[in-house]
Amino acid sequence: MSRIVPKIFPDAETLGVSFATRLLAQIDAARMAGQRFLLGCPGGRSPRPVYLAMGRLLAEKPRSLAHVTIVMMDDYLDKTEQGFAHVSIESHFSCRRFARDEIIAVLNAGLAQADRIPWDQVWFPDPGKPEAYDARIESAGGIDVFILASGASDGHIAFNPAGSARDSGSRIVPLAEETRVDNMKTFPDFRSLDEVPSFGVTVGIDTIFKHSRAAVMIVWGQGKRQAFSRLAAAQGYESDWPATIVAECRHGEILADEEAAGT
Repeated sequence: MSRIVPKIFPDAETLGVSFATRLLAQIDAARMAGQRFLLGCPGGRSPRPVYLAMGRLLAEKPRSLAHVTIVMMDDYLDKTEQGFAHVSIESHFSCRRFARDEIIAVLNAGLAQADRIPWDQVWFPDPGKPEAYDARIESAGGIDVFILASGASDGHIAFNPAGSARDSGSRIVPLAEETRVDNMKTFPDFRSLDEVPSFGVTVGIDTIFKHSRAAVMIVWGQGKRQAFSRLAAAQGYESDWPATIVAECRHGEILADEEAAGT
């Protein structure tokens, strides 16, 4: 394995437009071939420029996304007497809410009803049987493109904390304190760390590697300089910075802006 040479853009908006244009072309190609398209998506700040650019491009040139399935990476959990359950979709930090309001609503806004991605084509790992998520993805043919993001302070990817095993699959994990702190920035309505859930359901490191045909890491902003440095130097998976799995993924890419790259 060799390290990935990052592609550097002037700013996050330019990065988002460039990748969104290319991604929509791949989605169009799948539709014309009569194939479904599985798009792996994280929530949070990093992918927002891509989702927003896709929404603008789709509004300018509408086309069908009815063949697209959104495969989400993770969600926060509540611990109940019956076990773990997704937090309420109306919670400001819910990844299901993020998928509904900041991915699906944005992509579908300019499309006719028949051309939209329906909600039942937005997938999440089931906290009641998280390991079944990997099998579901595999049986669907795998993820065509997995958009990835890295934690700023600890390199977590989805909810996989530092030290995650390379062969880990979808599972419930206790959230590392660094991950919870990072997510206070992602969801600024958190008033204190005590309000951030302590558990999440997540895809695993091997889920990303094994079940994606292409993986694109999005890194932008001055706050991601450490992440950029670790990712750009990685030649393989480094368990103390789990986002380095991108170095092992098929057709792995790193897209960054000048602020993250320090140029």
